[in-house]
Amino acid sequence: MKVLVAMSGGVDSSVAALLLKEQGYDIAGAYIKTWMDENDVFAECPWERDREDASAVAGLLGIDFEVVNLINEYKANVVNYLVEGYRHGITPNPDIMCNREMKFGIFLDYALKNGFDAIATGHYCRNQVNADGSVDILQGRDENKDQSYFLALVRQEQMRHALFPVGALTKSEVRALAEKYKLPNAGKKDSQGICFLAGKMKINDFLKQYIPDEPGPIVKPNGSIIGRHRGLHRYTIGQRKGIDLPSNTDFKHFVVVAKRMDTNELVVAFDEPDAPGLYTQDWLIRDLHFINKPVTAACTLSAKARYRDPSVKIDFEPLDGNITRVRFHDEQRALAAGQVIAFYSDDILLGGGYYLRPSV
Repeated sequence: MKVLVAMSGGVDSSVAALLLKEQGYDIAGAYIKTWMDENDVFAECPWERDREDASAVAGLLGIDFEVVNLINEYKANVVNYLVEGYRHGITPNPDIMCNREMKFGIFLDYALKNGFDAIATGHYCRNQVNADGSVDILQGRDENKDQSYFLALVRQEQMRHALFPVGALTKSEVRALAEKYKLPNAGKKDSQGICFLAGKMKINDFLKQYIPDEPGPIVKPNGSIIGRHRGLHRYTIGQRKGIDLPSNTDFKHFVVVAKRMDTNELVVAFDEPDAPGLYTQDWLIRDLHFINKPVTAACTLSAKARYRDPSVKIDFEPLDGNITRVRFHDEQRALAAGQVIAFYSDDILLGGGYYLRPSV
């Protein structure tokens, strides 16, 4: 099998390439270039160093290496999605969109058109080919590094051409292999976030290049005005810092509980278990998506409300119009419209959808 490995310059994708070569696959490496700072505003994006590290690993492994320029496609499919999400008051997830539309979308298409049978990445998850030829995604063996959540919206046809070589390993085992084979990036720290938010870059510093501030009132749930915000796109549900409101004399902190887009109001309350809207249990989920077999009847499933959140039990109730109602067995803090929930059956990732609004 001929495999094109998406080599980000990090240790995970480098070890993925190493393992596939050791297993006898015919492989080549590719660095996917997704960002270029045209105005030198976000100069800390480390893509040049990442590309050099990926190239150095490919040289050590003796495999062909290329740079695949997908800057325009990334802007259209990920950056614009991110900006428009914040512009309309929802909380987007660019990593999930990047996986579905870029790595397992445009990049996979590129690989197939150039004679490869599959692509491989450094994701900490596993795939399982079933007797009927369909593919399931399983959580990675390392519970602390499992990245299956980020694949909740990928398509079945994409997964038929995907390999995850490090999914059965722990992070420490991956590091040990990198050191054993003297990979030049064996000690490199893991990247944090998407490229143009690397280093000291904050999301609001990025968004201000695209979304003008529209100041408005900060209100309590009863509507009383207690301050001014700088623009609703700057705030997220559950946020405590950077609201520009002092704590009261009892040392209670304000927290964002809602954003009223129609009146341009930022709603805050004291950060307590009974803060209106901060803790929720019932949600409507839109754009329901399943990777393999759909769930069509009411049932109990496991779910990750967000990445890094522990798996919890939910009651799943399909409704009309590709919408489902989800009831968490335990209340969840600071869920926001536009975020993604991932559904599981044991360690099999079933799919996911977007939070629409609380259902009660």
